Amino acid sequence: MEPNNNQNRNNNQGKTPNFMSMVMLAMVTLFIISMVSRFYNNGTSTELTYNEFMEMIRTQNIEKVEIDESYRKITVTVKPSDASSITEEYYTAIVGNQVEEVKSILTARGISVKGTVIERTSWLTELLIYMFPVLLVWGIFMFAMRRGGGAGGIMGIGKSNAKMYMQKETGVTFADVAGQDEAEESLVEIVDFLHNPAKYTEIGAKLPKGALLVGPPGTGKTLLAKAVAGEAHVPFFSLAGSDFVEMFVGVGASRVRDLFKQAQQNAPCIIFIDEIDAIGKSRDTRFGGNDEREQTLNQLLSEMDGFDSGKGVFILAATNRPEVLDPALLRPGRLDRRIIVDKPDLKGRIAVLKVHAKNVRMDDSVNLEEIALATAGAVGSDLANMINEAAILAVKNRRKYVNQADLFESVEVVIAGKEKKDRVMNEQERKMVSYHEVGHAMAAALQKGTEPVQKITIVPRTMGSLGYVMQTPEEEKFLMTKAEMEAELVTLLAGRASEEIFFDSISTGASNDIEKATKMARAMVTRYGMSEEFGLMGLETVEGQYLEGRTVMNCGDATAARIDGVVEEMLKKAYDKAKALLSENKDAMHRIADFLIKKETITGKEFMDILHQVQEERKHWERVAMEEKAKREAAERVIEIPPASEADIAAAEDIAPAEAENAPAEAAAAEEAPAPEPENAEETADVRESEGGEGSAL
Repeated sequence: MEPNNNQNRNNNQGKTPNFMSMVMLAMVTLFIISMVSRFYNNGTSTELTYNEFMEMIRTQNIEKVEIDESYRKITVTVKPSDASSITEEYYTAIVGNQVEEVKSILTARGISVKGTVIERTSWLTELLIYMFPVLLVWGIFMFAMRRGGGAGGIMGIGKSNAKMYMQKETGVTFADVAGQDEAEESLVEIVDFLHNPAKYTEIGAKLPKGALLVGPPGTGKTLLAKAVAGEAHVPFFSLAGSDFVEMFVGVGASRVRDLFKQAQQNAPCIIFIDEIDAIGKSRDTRFGGNDEREQTLNQLLSEMDGFDSGKGVFILAATNRPEVLDPALLRPGRLDRRIIVDKPDLKGRIAVLKVHAKNVRMDDSVNLEEIALATAGAVGSDLANMINEAAILAVKNRRKYVNQADLFESVEVVIAGKEKKDRVMNEQERKMVSYHEVGHAMAAALQKGTEPVQKITIVPRTMGSLGYVMQTPEEEKFLMTKAEMEAELVTLLAGRASEEIFFDSISTGASNDIEKATKMARAMVTRYGMSEEFGLMGLETVEGQYLEGRTVMNCGDATAARIDGVVEEMLKKAYDKAKALLSENKDAMHRIADFLIKKETITGKEFMDILHQVQEERKHWERVAMEEKAKREAAERVIEIPPASEADIAAAEDIAPAEAENAPAEAAAAEEAPAPEPENAEETADVRESEGGEGSAL
């Protein structure tokens, strides 16, 4: 209850300054009205002496004279000399009782004389006449100040307009945060310190004065801050860095002082400043400075040094541009901790999907792990958007549950946009896009170290793509080897290679592929040391790693020209390899492209089935061709016996009778001669057995 009482006391104290400001504004307005009226009267008429007035009415061409006896004033209007001249007015005071004399002169000259009728008005009417301009100016000023950000009324422009949440008004706790376990652990310590400061102070520990949440957009920095508000059970002041800046000089510094004053009155509490880079930029004056912003930053630094951390005031800031912050803001004693809130890994994405899907009806086919694998690099806001898009798609299809197909379609909607059904491509364009996308898929399937193909489509999307190949990794990876990056270059350039091979022409469809391939090849040379020409030299630095990731060269123009040459050579080598791969698989390219043109969208399984079928057919015909070749070679090796001549036949006839006569004598001599005995009969038996064994085995 004490924080509310302090706030009421502050509101009561603010009523008196507002009343005094109204009085001061009324006095200033009356003064301005009086000065304007006097300036107007003095600017339209000229004062004369009474003698000059008498001479004028006797000699000059007078249009009319107005006598106001109540104010003792005579106004004279002189006729202009020509049509282009301006009417001149003069006035003088009535001297004595000479009004009758003036009237007689004017009557004699035929000059129109006009008097003033004195009417009695009430005091209320006169009060309204004077107060109405005051109220009008005050109302306009109040409206402008409220629209301009003056939270405390007219004089409250320097007041802090931070929103204060009490206990669980944010409705978010750490149970609603997933995928950021390390950041959550650091913030849980802060919340516990605010709840139980005694157990930390016993050992001599002090509460850190501040923490800086750093990470890409959409990772959940603001959600973590809201979770801290829901868990802390202490007042939580929330505002953006731009809330300190107004068009009036000194407003930012005044609001910083008022913010810390309120925080100390409501301690223990937490101050959350989102997008602190709006006021915390470095005060480097090389490129010019901003006095109002620097004054606000100086006040913030002095306030962070001035308050006692023992009172329990903790500053929580968030940014996605930590490199532009002033070093004085990041030093220990101010923002002591830097908590990285990075893109979630596979485990974190699964947890985030479960958090956002707990209130969505899912059927049994849903596998969030597959969705997490397909969304590498997505942040928490992307995943939440995917779950929501899937639920909307299920309702659109008149289903009461979200299935796996809805989730995959929502992934494509978030990444590539919705299907553009009103865009109709002619047959030639459809054919070229089909071969282009199949070229990407074919290069990915034929190389090692590439991600498997999940889907191929030639349906145009609202984000500009006429078709795309969706690849899903089999596991989470945090590094890429040189071979994998070279394979990725080949895959990126295979679409353009397919156009050149099958259409003998190229199109504009490969612009994004060329951009990605060039960026990757340049990074291999300048940042990853993967070129032989430059080796391990770091030639490029990344700036704004959590935003666009812009790079800056750290070399001269001559070296930059050499880098361009190396990058060009790497891309040419990858392009040639892509052309070689596709040229060797033209039959598979034709069949898959025709199938894709008919169906417009095919799955990775259908793509691989056709590819394997073509490869099996190719192997079959290769075997048939090899068998035919072997038969031809065997037939060529057969030796043909030439026919015998007449001389050979006659010689054979002469030899035959002689051999017949000698045959009986040779046979008788062989019978009489004893047979020789072997030296080792056992060895002879063994040899025979061995020979017999071999013969029987054969």
